[in-house]
Amino acid sequence: MNLRKKTAFTVSLCLVFLAAVAILGGALRETAFLTDFTRKNQAPSFSCLFGTDWMGRDMWARTLAGLSLSICIGTVSAAVSACIALFLGIAAAIMGRAVDSVISFLIDMIMGIPHILLLLLVSFAFGKGFKGVVLAVALTHWPSLARVIRGEVLQIKESQYVQISLKLGHGKLKTAVRHILPQLIPQFLTGLILLFPHAILHEASITFLGFGLSAKEPAIGVILSESMQYLITGKWWLALFPGMMLVCTVFLFDRMGNSVKRLQDPKGARE
Repeated sequence: MNLRKKTAFTVSLCLVFLAAVAILGGALRETAFLTDFTRKNQAPSFSCLFGTDWMGRDMWARTLAGLSLSICIGTVSAAVSACIALFLGIAAAIMGRAVDSVISFLIDMIMGIPHILLLLLVSFAFGKGFKGVVLAVALTHWPSLARVIRGEVLQIKESQYVQISLKLGHGKLKTAVRHILPQLIPQFLTGLILLFPHAILHEASITFLGFGLSAKEPAIGVILSESMQYLITGKWWLALFPGMMLVCTVFLFDRMGNSVKRLQDPKGARE
């Protein structure tokens, strides 16, 4: 099996799993809020795969609902962040030294601030909640991808067909759309996929610290934060299964992105 078939198989498995989690989580959202004090703090069993919490809520339903919400936030914020990176990366490379200096300074400034601190500040500034988390992740995850795209554009800009287009009198915007943007699609898609695990993990992190989603939401960060006070009493399943599912989801997104990245390597694509 060559690399293309392996990549297609890996990506398909990851997409099926993530789609199943998102769909099941959405379907179980109402169940995640149901309380039943007659079965509180039950250990994992066949009737409750992930056990129940101190309010008798099914941890299986809460975990899937939380992951579904995380995938939704990751999708929106990663897409916005990748589009920002694409626009600024192209602008920095084709709009002249002044624009390049400003964007490069902005990239260096954002990357110079501790990332979790910047996430907390932005989320708090926008009022936390769903909007605050999405904006915090979207506005802080674009610099690395923007720097990669800027480097790619600087190389493409020196190619013959781009130079000919400029000499024929085509404007920078028209040249960028016709001749540069299509060459950036592979890097953009790879960067977009690799932004997903960071977005999901950082959403859970700031929610865990109390600067993200509301405590009323069945979010993974909320579940893990609430479970901390019960671990000392032996309720290990409250944190173990949600944490494992979060790590598994992040790993699958990362594996999918790395597979697509390897496929773009001309030498690797012929294996």
